[in-house]
Amino acid sequence: MNSVVGEILPLALGVAISPIPIIAAILMLLSPKARGTNLGFLTGWLLGIIVAVVVFTLLAAVIPAGSDGSKPVAGVIKIVLGALLLLLAIRQWRSRPHGDTEPALPKWMSAIDTMTPVRGLVLGFLLSGLNPKNLLMGVAAGVAIGSGGLTVGSDVVAIVIFTVIAASTVAVPVFGYLVASTRLAGPLEALRTWLVHNNSTVMAVLLLVIGVVMIGKGIGSF
Repeated sequence: MNSVVGEILPLALGVAISPIPIIAAILMLLSPKARGTNLGFLTGWLLGIIVAVVVFTLLAAVIPAGSDGSKPVAGVIKIVLGALLLLLAIRQWRSRPHGDTEPALPKWMSAIDTMTPVRGLVLGFLLSGLNPKNLLMGVAAGVAIGSGGLTVGSDVVAIVIFTVIAASTVAVPVFGYLVASTRLAGPLEALRTWLVHNNSTVMAVLLLVIGVVMIGKGIGSF
């Protein structure tokens, strides 16, 4: 159990500090329909994380182990996932803004002010469950949990731990804003500005570290 939790913690952190969903949540909090839209976004964010991890945990549970207890198939999957994360890290690094250049944000962010709770839910699900970076980390977490040889109860605990950490950076601002919206408006705007300008650099470093760790875990599975 401890080894599996140790393996999924950096993956959960990778999802948690993904800047784009945090920026989207902050923009929704600063929009006229903040309360309903953000609760919908948070719900979709949680559903996307849970669905991705549960599906790949179930799939990984049927991966055959070697006769000597090794897990070559799971190892190959982890190495491939690690390599893909390294490629994404390179892409993020190359796309980082230079000098005083204003970073380009996704076009859908301009429609956040008019977004309904249902659309917020759909957006949250897409950003957590189908976003390539987060999906890769969700797949890696599912493989780690499903191939860990744990009991069903331990699998559930591991999934809960992953989900809580991965969703925390969206959940904390949402609940905090509901409690103290006036006091948090300024700090949230400052955080949004910092994330916009450092999005690519943060994700490049994060993906590089997680990719290397994943490849190392994959090699250790043989």
